[in-house]
This record gives sequence, structure tokens and C-alpha cells, in this order.
Amino acid sequence: MTSTIQNEVRLTSNPIVKRILQLFHFGWEQALSCIFPVVVFASLAITKMIPLPFLPRYDWLLIIFLLMQWWMLKSGLETRDELKVITLFHLIGLGLEIFKVHMGSWSYPEEGYMKIFGVPLYSGFMYASVASYLCQAWRRLHVELVKWPPFILVVPLAAAIYLNFFTHHFWIDIRYWLAGLVLIVFWKSWVKYEVNGITYRMPIALSFVLIGFFVWIAENIATFFGAWQYPNQADTWQLVHIGKVSSWVLLVIVSFLIVATLKLVKQKNKLEFRHLDNTLGKE
Repeated sequence: MTSTIQNEVRLTSNPIVKRILQLFHFGWEQALSCIFPVVVFASLAITKMIPLPFLPRYDWLLIIFLLMQWWMLKSGLETRDELKVITLFHLIGLGLEIFKVHMGSWSYPEEGYMKIFGVPLYSGFMYASVASYLCQAWRRLHVELVKWPPFILVVPLAAAIYLNFFTHHFWIDIRYWLAGLVLIVFWKSWVKYEVNGITYRMPIALSFVLIGFFVWIAENIATFFGAWQYPNQADTWQLVHIGKVSSWVLLVIVSFLIVATLKLVKQKNKLEFRHLDNTLGKE
């Protein structure tokens, strides 16, 4: 399908049709990058409507997500390095979930054998699905970073954003100060990506907001199908407050910064290895 769209883009001379085809191809690549999140939402919907036997719903979700992860690795849709990143996000997300449930921010009211401190183990996969999307889109769209800030700024900023999810329960919430810092640090930073060999670019801060907004939409779908429950959704489902977009934008920033940092470190190591190999070859 991808090659068909590419041929149509090359053959057409109409600029409007070409833009529409490019947009469609971009959407198709985005859809392929979302394969794991799609499985997450489909599983939430199916297990909500059709009860499965022998095990509680939360445990079936964990089994489904583990099998999906195994299949993506075996089929080549996911690399071992990407699996490591996704596992890291699973642990980061699970830690955040345990704390938030303990503080009463939301809950997992259904039964489950595979729970830690009231949090089902499948919950970490919802954070991992964001990392899966980022890794897939990075590879499919040939993402490049332009004027990326130094690690000495990026790493503490990511850590401060993540810690604020915990500390704002005991201290002031500094999310908007952190958002301002993000704009300052990434003011000159862009992300470049390819669609059918044509390069586009977007301010990184804008990409954070767009991804965060779509994650908020996904959160509404997830809570509708009972993935977790906010206090105001105990009696009947309600739309998640629009203010949660800011939380998701910040979480997306943390996710993006971790993925980008790991990608850049790996790229730097490859370049150093090649340089060393060339040096030894000359000797």
C-alpha cells in the first residue's frame, strides 16, 4: 500500500492532489506506528463487552499485551533496542501508577491476581504504548532532531517534569513553570521527518502539544472502557477534564526526551565505533 501511494505521488502533477496524497501517506505511517496502542484499546473494548473465562479482566489484559509485545519482536515490527525502551517506560509508568492510586488520583476497582499495591501490571503497558508509538514513528518517518539542546539541560528537565507528578501532592504544582522552561530550552529546536522522500519540519514544542492532545483523547476512550477510573467517574462515565491535557503534554515531553536521548547516545556510540574501526584499519 505504501509503494502504491508513493507511485501516485510521483505521477500526479496536481499540487492539491499531491498534498492530499502526502497527508494520507503520513496518516498511514502514523496508523502503522500506533499498532500497539490500537491493540491496547481494542483489548479494553473487547474484554469490557465480552467477559473472558477463568481469569479476571485485568489479568487477561496483561496476557494479551505480553503476547502482543512478543509478536511484535518476533515479526520484526519492533527491535530489541526498542523493546528495552518500552520496558523502561513500563517500569516508569508502573511506578507512577502505584503512587497515584495510593494518593487517590484514580483507581482500578476491578479484581485481579496480577496487582501490585492495587495497580494491575497491565497498566504499565499503557505508558509503554506511548513509547512504542514514538519508536515506531521515529523509524518510519526517519525523524531527525535539529538544534537539540545539550544533555545537561535535557536530562534535569525531564527528571524535574517526572518528579513534579509526585511532589505536587505535597508541595506547589510547578507544571506551568516547567512548561515555560520547555519553551525556552526548545525554542530553536525542530524535528525533521520524511514523507515519500519529501522532508518536512515542525517545532518540537508543537509536536509535544499535538501528541499530548491525542493522548488525552485516548485517555477518554480508555476510561470509557474501564481501563482505570477517576473519582468523578465512579457512578457514571464523564469526559476527562480538559486540564489533564497539560499533564499528558508533560508526560509526552518526558517520553520524547528519554527516547531522543537514548537515540542520540546510540548514534554517538556508533559514530565513535566507526571512527575507532577506521583508525585501527589504517594502523
